[in-house]
Amino acid sequence: MNNNLIYSLLCGIGAILFFAIHKWWLKDRQETENDNFKFMAIFKNWSIIIMLILASICFLTNSTSNPTETKKSASIKQKITPCLWVDKDAKAVVEYYLSIFKEGKMKEYHQYKNPTETKEQGGQDSFETAVMEIGDIEFSILAAGPYFKFNESISFVINCKDQAEVDYYWEALTANGGQEGSCGWCKDKYGLSWQVVPVEYFDLINSEDPKVREKAMKNTMKQKKLILSELK
Repeated sequence: MNNNLIYSLLCGIGAILFFAIHKWWLKDRQETENDNFKFMAIFKNWSIIIMLILASICFLTNSTSNPTETKKSASIKQKITPCLWVDKDAKAVVEYYLSIFKEGKMKEYHQYKNPTETKEQGGQDSFETAVMEIGDIEFSILAAGPYFKFNESISFVINCKDQAEVDYYWEALTANGGQEGSCGWCKDKYGLSWQVVPVEYFDLINSEDPKVREKAMKNTMKQKKLILSELK
């Protein structure tokens, strides 16, 4: 539930209690003239004061809260987010990956100016960041200059449901400057490494039948794109 809504509900409850107790007090005062009146009046007075204090706290907390910060922190779903450093144009990078992962989306884009000290040390005038979601995973894109390059020590595995999906991702990633590798590995046009793997492949290489395992592993070493029919 939204924090602002909670604060508003608490304030509303406080106001209702205040008026209910106040009405009860006035009615008792008119109808009751016994010795208990003084005690009840003191009790109700303090109850009203407490309700007013609670309502004031709710109001002050609500008025000083930062809805933007709450919304931003609530939008972060992952404990760990991969960050990809590219040379430039974070938007173009996101658009490239969204053209491959069709159900993806760009969630954020920002441009920042570098401080003077950074520019004096050879840095660029500005840099960009973006957040995209592909394959239900959020990636952060940092476009901050040609200082670092991807290599095969980091790769992302695409678990494909069948050979047709393997074919699609393999062709899409290796086109327009991408590169085929061995054993199901390839690079996209930015040099980022991917492993395009049919999920049935893991059943083959972990089979209880040693002949199935041996054939799958042996034929894997001969292939670039994994061809499932040749691994069985």
